[in-house]
Amino acid sequence: MEPRVVDVPERSVFEILVDGTVAGFAAYRREEGAIALTHTEVDPAFEGQGIGSRLARSVLDTAREEKLAVLPYCPFIKGWIANHPEYTDLVPEDRRAAFGL
Repeated sequence: MEPRVVDVPERSVFEILVDGTVAGFAAYRREEGAIALTHTEVDPAFEGQGIGSRLARSVLDTAREEKLAVLPYCPFIKGWIANHPEYTDLVPEDRRAAFGL
């Protein structure tokens, strides 16, 4: 079964599910017009399978669809954006230097 990302707003996380099992999550805090991504974690049993990358891409695509600015406080998300510059535009231009982007 293909991994699926779901938003769980009551817990402020996006979860990635593999065969119904939570394989990882990205915690967030919504702000006016923005989403602050604070922590990402992948269960060790699912590491090395591209789960973190799928999760990051899905979360950032959701932010783009919802027209939300992204504040990548999470080192994993910040690094992922740095390696995928097509997502840099989601980070407000005046905040990119603070995030090293």
